[in-house]
Amino acid sequence: MMSKNLVCILLISFCTGVTSYAADLEREKRLAQEVEAGLFTGDAINLSYPGGKFLAIDTVPQATDKKYGAIILHGRGFHPDWPDVVAPLRIFLPEHGWRTLAIQLPVLDKEAKYYDYVPIFPESYPRIESAITYLRKHGIEKIALIAHSCGVHMAMAWIREKGDSSIDAFIGIGMGATDYQQPMKQPFPLDKMKVPVLDIYGDQEYPAVLRDAPLRLAAIQEAGNPRSKQIRVVGADHYFRNNTAPKLNEEVLAWLNNAW
Repeated sequence: MMSKNLVCILLISFCTGVTSYAADLEREKRLAQEVEAGLFTGDAINLSYPGGKFLAIDTVPQATDKKYGAIILHGRGFHPDWPDVVAPLRIFLPEHGWRTLAIQLPVLDKEAKYYDYVPIFPESYPRIESAITYLRKHGIEKIALIAHSCGVHMAMAWIREKGDSSIDAFIGIGMGATDYQQPMKQPFPLDKMKVPVLDIYGDQEYPAVLRDAPLRLAAIQEAGNPRSKQIRVVGADHYFRNNTAPKLNEEVLAWLNNAW
């Protein structure tokens, strides 16, 4: 059953002919409280952007000469310490010299679908840019943007609008996941990207991710970066459960260490 908030949004859209969505800041606050209360690894910080402040988790390697960092974007409606994909990566990479910054993306009601999220994709742009600025100010010279699921859609929309010159590599995990009878509004700009790209997904993925894998690979190859790659992980689903998270971590780290 839809929440009252989402029903109201849909009624307003129907009556006025205009779809107007905004991120659910109250839900975001609740998620932040949940994350901060249960955080064991990394430091919860607040980053500023034109819309206010948002939660991020900064995890710093204990000792390293590397000046490498990764910004991690979670999936739809989740948070920067989500136990599937996000938390394992943000903790694993610092153990190997990579600083990670997992950030809170805009969220909607729990019942919201892909098409509900499309109008708020631009709300993620200043957050991504704020995260990049934060890492640069802390001496990070090479930044990889790592995104999972809906985080990929937000990252790709940002790259389509802004380009990829402010990052040094991109990793998409479970790229192209949408909802039933809701195909992607626009193709990903993979063919126009200059930075190396890793497209990684499981062989038990959602149908759309599997179906479009050849198209994504063709676009990546058209871009022409020799370090770009597509990896299909055997036994993994969209969330890399069933003990496949370590394989994801290892593949991501191995690729990152040779991305430039």
